[in-house]
Amino acid sequence: MGYVLQRAGQAIIVMILAYTAAYLLLAGLPGDAVLARYGSPELGLSTQQLQEIRASLGADEPLIQRYAESGFSVLRGDFGFSVQSGAAVSDLISSALPTTLALAFLGLAVAIVLAVAIAVTATYGRASWLRRTVAGIPALFVSLPVFWIGIVLIQIVSFQLGLVPLIGAGPVESMILPVVTLAVPISAPLAQMLIRSIDEVKMMPFVAVVRARGASTAWLLWRTVGRNAVLPALTMAGLLFGELVGGAVVTEAVFGRSGIGQLTAQAVANRDTPVLLAVVVLSTTAFVTINLVVDLLYPVLDPRLRRRTDR
Repeated sequence: MGYVLQRAGQAIIVMILAYTAAYLLLAGLPGDAVLARYGSPELGLSTQQLQEIRASLGADEPLIQRYAESGFSVLRGDFGFSVQSGAAVSDLISSALPTTLALAFLGLAVAIVLAVAIAVTATYGRASWLRRTVAGIPALFVSLPVFWIGIVLIQIVSFQLGLVPLIGAGPVESMILPVVTLAVPISAPLAQMLIRSIDEVKMMPFVAVVRARGASTAWLLWRTVGRNAVLPALTMAGLLFGELVGGAVVTEAVFGRSGIGQLTAQAVANRDTPVLLAVVVLSTTAFVTINLVVDLLYPVLDPRLRRRTDR
C-alpha cells in the first residue's frame, strides 16, 4: 500500500509541475490571444477597446491570480472558454478526443504486435541472415519521421496501388494508413528493447535448466524467456506514450483528420491559450497515468519486486 501511495504522490507532483511550467511558458509568450483575434487593423478596434476585451476575459489580472484561478478551475474540470471561438474548451476537447484516442490505442496495439514480431524473428529466426536483416529494421524505422511515413504511404498505397482510398473511405479504411503511420516509428525502440532483453534472458542459468529438462523452443520463448524479457519493454512502452501523443498530432495533420491534433494546430495558429493549456493538461495526465500503471504492474509481474515493496 505504501508503494502505491508513493507512486501516486510522485505522479501528482509531476502533473502539478508540468501544469505550472506550461502555464508560465504560455503566459510568457509575446502577445496574447486577444491580439491574435481582435488586433487586426481590419477590425478597427482601438487600444481602449482591446483593454476592455482583456478585462472581460480576465487577461489583465496579475499572473499569480490568473494561475491560481486557472488551477482551481482545472481541478473542477473547467478549462474556460476558447478565445478564438468562444466555445467551452471542455466541449472542444470532448468532441475531438475520441478520434485521437482511437488512433493512439490502435497505433500502440499495432506497434506492439510489430515489435514482438521483429524481436522474435531477430532472436529465434531459423536463418542467420534473416536474424541479421530483421535486427536492422528497428534502426531504419526509428530514423523515419512520422510525416514522411504518412506522405509515402499516401503516395504508394493510396494513389499508386489504390489499395486504401483517401476520399470516400469508410470508418475502418480511413484508419488503416494513419494507424500504420503512427505504429512504425513507435515500434522501433520497443523492438530494440525486446531484442536486447530476450538476448540477455536467454543467457541466464534458469533458462539453461528449463532447456535441459526438455522444454521446446516455443515453451522457452513464451513461458520462460518472454515473461522475463517483457519487464524492461513495459517501461519503454510507458515512456513511448509521450511520443505516441506527438505522433498522433502529426498524423492527424498529414491525413486531415479531426481530433486533438487539428485542435492543437488551430490553437497554436490563433494563440488560443486556454485550449493549449487544456491539451497540455490532458497529455500530461495520460502520460503520467500510463507510467503509473506500468510502475504498479512491475511488482505484479516480478515477485522479487513484490517482496521489496512489501518490506
